[in-house]
Amino acid sequence: MSLLPIKKKLGTGLVAGLAVLALAACTSNDPKSNSDNLAGGTTAAAQGSNDAAGDKIVIGFSAPAADHGWMGSITESTKKAAAAYPDVELHVAEGTNDVNLQISQVETFINDKVDAIVLLPFDGAAMTPVALKAMDAGIPVINVDREFDDPNAARVTVLGDNYGMGVSAGTYVCQQLGDKPDAVVAEIAGIDSLPLTQDRSQGFKDALGTCGLNVDNRVAADFTVQGGETAAANLLQAAPHIDALWNHDDDQGVGVLAAIENAGRDEFFMVGGAGSANAMRSIQAGDSVLQATVIYPSTQGADGIKLARLLVQQKALSDLVEVEVPRLVQLYAPVVTKDNVDQYIDTAFES
Repeated sequence: MSLLPIKKKLGTGLVAGLAVLALAACTSNDPKSNSDNLAGGTTAAAQGSNDAAGDKIVIGFSAPAADHGWMGSITESTKKAAAAYPDVELHVAEGTNDVNLQISQVETFINDKVDAIVLLPFDGAAMTPVALKAMDAGIPVINVDREFDDPNAARVTVLGDNYGMGVSAGTYVCQQLGDKPDAVVAEIAGIDSLPLTQDRSQGFKDALGTCGLNVDNRVAADFTVQGGETAAANLLQAAPHIDALWNHDDDQGVGVLAAIENAGRDEFFMVGGAGSANAMRSIQAGDSVLQATVIYPSTQGADGIKLARLLVQQKALSDLVEVEVPRLVQLYAPVVTKDNVDQYIDTAFES
């Protein structure tokens, strides 16, 4: 299979990922520094930092209920990012899986005339009209993780890379098993009806194809511990031998690992997904078949806060030549192993 489609999609994520990295070292938006940026950007830092206090702004934040480790981390990291800025006042709506309630929350933000809204929709399509209403009212919306139906409903969209997760997992499996054309590869997906699950599976399949491997056994779970354990038990019963297993989600991975231990299976290695702290601790300890995990950042809301602040204060990502904040930021999906886990564990979420 040609590598072209994979490289194209990875390239998009990488460029956007670099934009996010720039958030950590934003420098002055002084137009005088633009020529310096073209020459390498090193002198822009001397002009001051975008993290320096500016005009006081109010940001509204709404997300689904924290009924999942990853989702809980989204809200907590968002609060932490806002608290780091004395010029940011964050209004946090109660997490809800009721679309009508979330619509009402955003309408309240509009009526309160907040300066910006960071919104992780429970349902992107259902939340599109009220997001458009906010934009029409002159309130920039930063859309996090689940996209709206209309791109005009957000000034900035911050996304993880679901296809890239699959590519990263498949590439890692190829690196470990590429010289074994008969290797048996298994996959435990999330909820099959969700586009994010479909994207992850497609990326995994495409990457495996570059080294001549296929997904030989596949089951779907539901992103829960219980669902992961049930799905893994069924998979292990159907597959007497496995060489590699990719599990899409580290929360459901708690159940997956329990089923593997109960079955007494250890002939394969496992790759996780999303990047939980307990998965990374297991990787550090080397105490299970879990050998790696692929990150789906739970810091997207925190990035949304930083971007909202830059927008309202009329700043930009000064490590870029552009004088405006990008419209789309797609985060990278790196593979975490024992060799680099220390780099990622501090920002990991608890399952």
